[in-house]
Amino acid sequence: MAPIIPVVFQAGDAGAWHIERIDAVVGPLLPSAARLSVSSAYTPAPSATPITWTLRGTAGHQRYVERLEKEQLVAVQEALGRVGATNAALIPIRKSDAWWDLAQDERRTIFETRSHHIAASLKYLPAIARRLYHSRDLGEPFDFLTWFEYGPEHAALFEELVVTLRATEEWKYVEREVDIRLRR
Repeated sequence: MAPIIPVVFQAGDAGAWHIERIDAVVGPLLPSAARLSVSSAYTPAPSATPITWTLRGTAGHQRYVERLEKEQLVAVQEALGRVGATNAALIPIRKSDAWWDLAQDERRTIFETRSHHIAASLKYLPAIARRLYHSRDLGEPFDFLTWFEYGPEHAALFEELVVTLRATEEWKYVEREVDIRLRR
């Protein structure tokens, strides 16, 4: 069984990541802030500075990935925290009730068979490291927190990845998406 990895993203005046911009792609925007801290604890440490917003999630077993896809991903993906990966993106996403009303096999069909989410993303690895955190079961305002890290030389590649994924059938079910760009 995969270990459960908690994460807390806190925006405010402190944190290792400088927030360059926050854009609402679909739905309401998150409030602006100067910096973002990322911690791997369910309860963040008390902050000496005001917190503008907090998002929580967990990573664990991969829910829509089949064995061959998992092997392909593991073979090429890099770990987070690489020295040269000074750019990042946090993209919180909430999907519609229509998405969650689908059975798991129906969501998988849209996710990969028709949208080719994993297959299309493979060509962007290892340049872009990523991790998906689940938030829906925690009662958070978003279902997923997608975290990406990449070097400045791969910024155009990351933009291409985002455009590719937003053009899929799967994204028709997104009812809220915020795009937060950062640098370290």
